[in-house]
Amino acid sequence: MNRSGLIITLIMGCLAVLLWKVVNAPDMEPPWPTKIQGFSFSPFQAGESPSKKIYPSVEQIDRDLSILAGDVHAVRSYTVEDNLAEIPRLAAAHGLNVVLGAWITPDKEGNEKEITKMIKVYHENHRNIVRVLVGNEVLLRTDQPLEQMLRYLDRVKKSVRAPVSTAEPWHIWLQYPQLVEHVDFIAVHLLPYWESIPVDQAVDYCVMRYNELKQAYPNKEIVISEVGWPSGGRIRKGAVASPANQAKFLRRFLDVAEKNKYTYYIMEAFDQIWKKELEGEAGSLWGVYNDARQPKFEFVEPVIRIPHWRELAAISIALAVIILSLLFRDSKGLLDRGRGFLALIAYTITTFAVWMVYEFQRQYMTISSLLVGFVLLIAATGAILVILAEAHEWAESLWIRKWRRLPQHSPPEAVPDADLPMVSIHVPAYNEPPDMMIETLNALAALDYPRFEVLVIDNNTKDPAVWQPVQEHCKALGERFRFFHVDPLAGFKAGALNYTLRETAPEAEVIAVIDSDYMVEPNWLRALVPQFADENMAIVQAPQDYRDGNESMFKAMCLAEYRGFFQIGMVTRNERNAIIQHGTMTMVRRKVLDEVGGWAEWCITEDAELGLRIFQKGYAASYTPYSFGKGLMPDTFLDYKKQRFRWAYGSVLILRHHMMAMFGLERTKLTRGQRYHFLAGWLPWFADGINMLFNMLALVWSWGMIVFPEHLSPPHIVFALLPVTLFFFKSLKMFFLYRSRVTATRRQSLAAGLAGLALSHTIARAMLTGFLTRRIGFFRTPKNAQANAFIKALGDAREELLFVIALVLAIIGIMLRDDSDMLDVRIWVTVLTIQSLPYFASVVVSLISGLPKLPAKLVGVMAPLKGLGKN
Repeated sequence: MNRSGLIITLIMGCLAVLLWKVVNAPDMEPPWPTKIQGFSFSPFQAGESPSKKIYPSVEQIDRDLSILAGDVHAVRSYTVEDNLAEIPRLAAAHGLNVVLGAWITPDKEGNEKEITKMIKVYHENHRNIVRVLVGNEVLLRTDQPLEQMLRYLDRVKKSVRAPVSTAEPWHIWLQYPQLVEHVDFIAVHLLPYWESIPVDQAVDYCVMRYNELKQAYPNKEIVISEVGWPSGGRIRKGAVASPANQAKFLRRFLDVAEKNKYTYYIMEAFDQIWKKELEGEAGSLWGVYNDARQPKFEFVEPVIRIPHWRELAAISIALAVIILSLLFRDSKGLLDRGRGFLALIAYTITTFAVWMVYEFQRQYMTISSLLVGFVLLIAATGAILVILAEAHEWAESLWIRKWRRLPQHSPPEAVPDADLPMVSIHVPAYNEPPDMMIETLNALAALDYPRFEVLVIDNNTKDPAVWQPVQEHCKALGERFRFFHVDPLAGFKAGALNYTLRETAPEAEVIAVIDSDYMVEPNWLRALVPQFADENMAIVQAPQDYRDGNESMFKAMCLAEYRGFFQIGMVTRNERNAIIQHGTMTMVRRKVLDEVGGWAEWCITEDAELGLRIFQKGYAASYTPYSFGKGLMPDTFLDYKKQRFRWAYGSVLILRHHMMAMFGLERTKLTRGQRYHFLAGWLPWFADGINMLFNMLALVWSWGMIVFPEHLSPPHIVFALLPVTLFFFKSLKMFFLYRSRVTATRRQSLAAGLAGLALSHTIARAMLTGFLTRRIGFFRTPKNAQANAFIKALGDAREELLFVIALVLAIIGIMLRDDSDMLDVRIWVTVLTIQSLPYFASVVVSLISGLPKLPAKLVGVMAPLKGLGKN
């Protein structure tokens, strides 16, 4: 890292610390009273649950009460089941009063046993039992009708001397005035979080509801039997659950309660993990003390959103410095703006990652949450790596002083004919239209180069009417042109190229390859072959370019999409001698081609695989971003997909075959920069594969939310942030780089983005298939094919259409949930909407390809491909 990079890193680090500090500025809140009136008390610990009939031991209950002793006047119990019946006796030993509760359910027989036992417990411990509650939110849950509850209340009132009531939310008391007539006091629950009240309004809201009850029933004592705020859980509109908000609410409420002389019971003393099954994450996090019986916030000191923010800030800064030390390793030509951009991205990512881990670890871990956490970690790591790779390319494309290895846009120095090596041009073909191939051969015949030959290899074409006209035309063009028809010939395109390599003239020093549809410029060889004067130069590559972009809107879109790779990706890769060799407009030193064993017949992307093997030997490659030949694009979206499937599938096979070398575990001459660019270049495609798995899981989860709304809520918001962030970052990068480096118009940039997005599902299938199989037949990209009809175009995108339908139905179903207005539900709907866009793009692009009469001017044909010029 040079001095400029170090200064930028330090400045960004200081800004990051400042951000952490501002976000975590202390809030002065009223102090916790020396002794509060009451706690809701459930002594269950990890692994214990009333629903599973696993109850705490007497010793555990006693330890919990000893923690509260001296800090509270009374505790409220909820049931007398099992050892919980011992609470009054144990509380008395610690000087604590008790509000004794009986749990009422739809089971009348069970209720009779519970009430009978409660009365017995009361009589055995009446000295410290100050109130009795028959049931908790029974009417709210509709577990029993009002008439039955009145009978229970009347029965208990006759059996005990303490005041008797039942506990319900405020609106139930207002809804049932007759219930008030049968109780000695109103036991009301005031839980503003469940009512989606923001924390800053929550205490006033509780006071308002308390006064509303007081006005409605002026002659009844009101006891706030539950009041609290969870330290975690779903965001309910403006109600955010967090430790800081829990501290704010409770400390503010207690201050008001002491001043107004309320009788209250804080909900609750200890976190109850078992409630997560019933009420979600928030249900387990209402305790003032966590499951380890440690306080969750400060009782007197100022409230800080993240108390340990200094440690977290230090971790995020350390991670950012490590990332930047890697990003700045080879960045001498990068302008300070580029370094600043990378520093901003690195600090943003590490801050987010640290916050994400912090948020996630605040949950109580179960096997399912640990599994979710592991998946989240893998997804987050992948997303972060993709964003860093994309950001690095973004910075190097926009903010570099000078391209070190890029030939400038000026005529090359003339080289005497006698000093130019002989070139053997190989043209593989399979079942290609003869008229198209004749045009290709005529262009080759017009080359301005002294010594070359052209070898045409037609492999496995069955119909003589297809290959014989080409054979005859080669004869007519003279002895420089030789034609071979071989059937059968194994090895696909690589097999054909290896065949022609064996037939190549012995004096040929350079092998050039073009596809059968390419019409080359006369100066192609004369302009590029002189680069082989460097003995270490093994590959000289010119970009693929196309001449039929004006035929239709579909082809104009494809042309715009192709340009990004050749004017952005290949240029930045060339700076580190790490270009992707592609099988047309490429030249290879013959000696090197023989040294590495020719073309790999096991690989359907034999061109890229050959380039990697050549780099492993330590040879150099050069990329010239000027057009020296133009071919034809796929005519239909289906063919467009087949082509991209082949490229993506082949990349997985290459990675699998060369994995040890790619990760530096095998001794080769690959540089760090070359390994980085090959891996980073494939990362977005791997991300597409992972994204498809994410979409499948998202659909399963979403349909679970629809079918089981009471038990399944949206995934954690962090899950939503990852795909949304990645989508928008990649989209912004594409748009800005197209506008600046590809010199595309807004329409062309958007069209390129749409076309690229439409291939996401195809790439995802290819990547996943590549990990499961080792060989799929070579997909030839047809040229001059009959354009698809409109209906067939829909069929060509049938998988993507099914995904669109499934995602749209999931969105509609989720929006029909009762909690559809909650933030996490809306965010999840946003995620599903964004995830549907690539599939929707596929359907749209396929339909456009099925309407070949849509004119190219709707997009605008890209200007002729030129170099980037002088920087």
